[in-house]
Amino acid sequence: MKIKQIIIILSLIIGFSAFCFNSSVLAAKCDGYDTSILPCDNTKLGANTPIEDTPLFKNLVIFINVLTGGVGVFAVGGIIYGSILYTTAGNSPEQTKKAITAIRNVVIGIIAYGLAYSLLNFLIPGGLI
Repeated sequence: MKIKQIIIILSLIIGFSAFCFNSSVLAAKCDGYDTSILPCDNTKLGANTPIEDTPLFKNLVIFINVLTGGVGVFAVGGIIYGSILYTTAGNSPEQTKKAITAIRNVVIGIIAYGLAYSLLNFLIPGGLI
């Protein structure tokens, strides 16, 4: 069981990395050369440029939105997993306890991510939304 979980987690991390750092989506040109995420065109970015217009802020918002979607998908999957465990528990108190623990952990994870998201909205000027 542990090996399956490790393989699934590694697959998701690799897939997420490939999606987020796809050079055709996030690449920029700087003097005709391909660079990483941030462009070097400083004519648009002056001292009075709002933070919402900077490439770093835009990429941060994209990353956090994708992360929020991923947390939602995993939360729904965790609730479904716990529900199936609870439904098929029968008279087994061990499996019932395992199901309740799984659902409780998902709820704690959602609350923790919600607090982290709220903290980011508080710290970043203008918020993420």
